[in-house]
Amino acid sequence: MHFNHTTVLLQEAVDGLDIKPDGIYVDATLGGGGHSKLISSKLTTGRLICFDQDMTSISYNQEQFKKDRHVTIIKSNFVDIDRHLDALNIDKIDGIIFDLGMSSMQIDEKERGFSYMQDARLDMRMDLDQSLDAWMIVNNYAQQDIEKILRDFGEEKFYKQIARAIVNAREEKPINTTLELVDVIELAIPKKVLYKKHSHPAKKTFQALRIAVNQELSVFKNCLDRIFPYLNVGGRISVITFHSLEDRICKRFFNEKSEVDQSLKDLPVIPEAFLPKAQLVNKKPILPSIDEMQANSRSKSAKLRILEKIREEYENQ
Repeated sequence: MHFNHTTVLLQEAVDGLDIKPDGIYVDATLGGGGHSKLISSKLTTGRLICFDQDMTSISYNQEQFKKDRHVTIIKSNFVDIDRHLDALNIDKIDGIIFDLGMSSMQIDEKERGFSYMQDARLDMRMDLDQSLDAWMIVNNYAQQDIEKILRDFGEEKFYKQIARAIVNAREEKPINTTLELVDVIELAIPKKVLYKKHSHPAKKTFQALRIAVNQELSVFKNCLDRIFPYLNVGGRISVITFHSLEDRICKRFFNEKSEVDQSLKDLPVIPEAFLPKAQLVNKKPILPSIDEMQANSRSKSAKLRILEKIREEYENQ
């Protein structure tokens, strides 16, 4: 099995973890295994625990890492990382990486229904074992619920028009495929806007449906909250985001951990329990180089943020 997958911000994201050869690391989003390969190459007695909910990725990487004694691969959504670490008797880690972009292998596998450029059944599940898919949302959800998904997860300006068009179209017959949905979207967007759009008119709707199907934003936020206590002091979180919604969650979490509460800033001495638990490794997000963006167009929207834990949280906090 071979995948044409280019890992985004490969060197920068792994360098940001400041790998210790004997450390314990987690790749929360294994994908094509690019980050994991580089992390593993820096380990001597250390360990790397890799997670992915996509069986295609799991199978590919089990073959790729079958002789690598540092790597353990687990099929699971990363929201359950803490449970799996506990099962492995791992109570502390030295770093974790999240690459929140769609894996090229998922986009390119047209039958998965992620792409608005190729015709396939509406699906968009990262974990094929789950029941909720894009078809179910498009053909069964109430108009107001579809509006909310398009507005909140796609930041789609024409969310009302598109949701109404979807409901009207499915009354005639189910919207079964990706290109059938694209046709509905294109008819819903005003013509003068449609032909001026720099990106594909279905891009935001497809993003919104994919996030809703896989609960991507709530899963990411929950995982950040759960994994931080597992970090050793000096341990790091390296996060690559690809759109503003993910980046906002990451930025807010990093700022909460690295800033003093505003209400305490005027105190002459801030009690240790209320001091920041982490520090930003990079004040501004790291962006791909011009060379990388030219070589891999999918990297253009990527942002890398890195956080380092500097003190433990108090038990009673």
